[in-house]
Amino acid sequence: MNDIGADLAEICEAAAALILPLWRSGLAVTHKADESPVTEADQKGEALILKHLAERFPDIPVISEEDASEFGTPDAIGPRFFLVDPLDGTKAFVRGDPHFTVNIGLIENGRPVAGAVTAPPSGESWYTSGGEALKRLPGVAAHTVRARPWPKGAAIALTSHTMKPETADKLAAEYGFDIRQPMDSSIKLCRIAEGTADIYPRHGPTMEWDTAAGHAVLEAAGGRFTTPEGEVFVYGKAQDGFRNGWFVARGA
Repeated sequence: MNDIGADLAEICEAAAALILPLWRSGLAVTHKADESPVTEADQKGEALILKHLAERFPDIPVISEEDASEFGTPDAIGPRFFLVDPLDGTKAFVRGDPHFTVNIGLIENGRPVAGAVTAPPSGESWYTSGGEALKRLPGVAAHTVRARPWPKGAAIALTSHTMKPETADKLAAEYGFDIRQPMDSSIKLCRIAEGTADIYPRHGPTMEWDTAAGHAVLEAAGGRFTTPEGEVFVYGKAQDGFRNGWFVARGA
């Protein structure tokens, strides 16, 4: 059951094909109660994903971003469920930047055991399979990706576009990275998983659906995703509205 990453990638890619024509098309942008943006692309992508998950995995409940925003999150959840973000990086999508993704992660007993992430603009997909992480592009065979060892003197940190310089300097001193590259969405986790970046320290708010799929891919690639103290990072925090605490994602 846990080895369903390729199935999840197919669903992500179908949603990406729906979302991509809407990118840079002048879509109207509305705002949710928390002031975060939402577009027709978020809503249509989520509807497609929920339909496919219901057809393929009818017995597994789903927590998805837009549904949660409209109707709230459940007060409790069982040991196995999906976390879905149909368009992670909506702010980048609205700006016309390419760093947005489609995410589906499977959680079991608090841990991400399968996941897939697709980047619609590039067509890249990363997903778990057989205890490894794979990457594929349209028309190109999937290949294994691995997180790289820390490159002393050349470690790359991926951070948000909105991070203040003084915050970046503080994190660089704390974690020892040398280069900072601003980037949106869970693609940061996938870049670390494929060995083109080294660390993503997140000392700020995120939701479980933002991270679950990329977390699964990163760990399958040999990387780490923990609390800043190095403790296990868990999912299914219904009592907290499925909000995440701080975390650090690293390479091998």
